[in-house]
Amino acid sequence: MMLARLFALYLLAALPLHAEEVVAGLSQARVSITANFAGSEILVFGAVKREAPIPEDAPLDVIITVAGPSDAVIVRRKARRFGIWVNTDAVEIDTAPSFYAVSSTAPLVDILSDTEDLRHKISIPRAIRAIGNAGTVDDTEEFNKALMRIRTRSGLYQLHPGTIELTEETLFRGGVALPSNLTVGDYTTRIFLVRGGEVIDAYETTLPVNKVGLERWIYTLAHEKPLIYGILSLIIAIVAGWGASTVFRYIRG
Repeated sequence: MMLARLFALYLLAALPLHAEEVVAGLSQARVSITANFAGSEILVFGAVKREAPIPEDAPLDVIITVAGPSDAVIVRRKARRFGIWVNTDAVEIDTAPSFYAVSSTAPLVDILSDTEDLRHKISIPRAIRAIGNAGTVDDTEEFNKALMRIRTRSGLYQLHPGTIELTEETLFRGGVALPSNLTVGDYTTRIFLVRGGEVIDAYETTLPVNKVGLERWIYTLAHEKPLIYGILSLIIAIVAGWGASTVFRYIRG
């Protein structure tokens, strides 16, 4: 018994002590998507909890990431063949977040080492790094870049260096803009404290994004009872076509 206690104390002493820890929160507990949803903004705020004076060896930086639900994505490359554009090559990306935003107190290249980026998958390229080659191409990195370009143009991938306000290396705040074309699901928010290129503490929380009202009923019906959804869609299309035809005949007559 004594040996077990000594071993437990040894393990406890071997654990790294967090001299600085994140205490943070979000301005919203959830995001509700309605018929007139045009996007939203999440305010992330917090403080640094310390049990010792502020270290002076390197300045403190803060990085905030918000990631939407991840899924496999097939990226295809088109080429002109016999006068028409056709799909020629394809690469399957094993996992890529549907939305990903990175905000920081300074550019990532200046405050975060490659090793820490690889370990925590903070930057956008690292977040979609794992790929499964379809076996038809060698330049798979180009397909990664193409996915990032497409989703950056649509506002789904965002990089905002220098947008986090850090006061006296203790209080911080930053905002993340969520576009209107969000995927429903849980969005993971992570906050990293960084010194000298290394992550010294991290905090993680989840932000649910759901449809509400009529939009939620239609979404649930389409995913859980697709047959009924298809029949209702067909009936609505027939009624709408008949109604438009009747109105047109009435106007002409």
